[in-house]
Parts: sequence; C-alpha cells; structure tokens
Amino acid sequence: QVRLVESGGGLVEPGDSLRLSCEFFGGFFKTYVMGWFRQAPGREREFVAAIASGGLFEAYGEAVKGRFSISGGNAGNTVFLQMTNLNPEDTAVYYCAADTSELGIRSASSVEYWGQGTQVTVSS
Repeated sequence: QVRLVESGGGLVEPGDSLRLSCEFFGGFFKTYVMGWFRQAPGREREFVAAIASGGLFEAYGEAVKGRFSISGGNAGNTVFLQMTNLNPEDTAVYYCAADTSELGIRSASSVEYWGQGTQVTVSS
C-alpha cells in the first residue's frame, strides 16, 4: 500500500520561502507521477504542481507558476516543493499526491493516493 508523508509546513511572512517534502513508501516509486495540491478553508482542493520520475514531465497550476518549483525523484523516493515569494493567498493545507498517469495527477477527483497534509500559513 502506497503511503505518502509530507513535512516542512509552517508559519512564514509574506515574501518568504518554504520547502515542503514528500516521502513515498510502499510501492515502486518510478511508476508514479508525484504532485502537490492545496486546499484553503471553504475552497476546493487545487492543483499546484506535478513531476514524473526523471523530470521528463513537470506541470504547474496557474497561481504558482514562476514562484513554486517541484523537484526530486531522481535519487531516493522524495519529492520537494520549493515555494518562493509566498503571499497570504498561498495559505492552505498542502497535500502530496501520487498517481500512475500525468493526466490523473492534475485532478483531485482522480488522484490515487494522498498524504495527510501539512499546513502552510503566510501571515505578517
């Protein structure tokens, strides 16, 4: 059974950077596309970024393009989400996700596996 464990959330100020980590357990890592979603109170879960093994595929949500970067998976079973120039609208619970397809990883309704989530709060 696949298990995803996130870490790295916290409270930061506007303009700060933060890096989230997601460790993958229980399956053959290289067969999965890894991604990040976020969910703010009262809002739907939103696609943030995704990456396939080896970095041949990367995708980003419109709200984070140019500020967030996904990496990892080339050595070890961990992916990272580097977030820069954070603003209060980035405040949410961030979830790691895994799916076997590049199409499936973009939709919260089709993702196969989820982590437990990590809170990111951006506030002055």
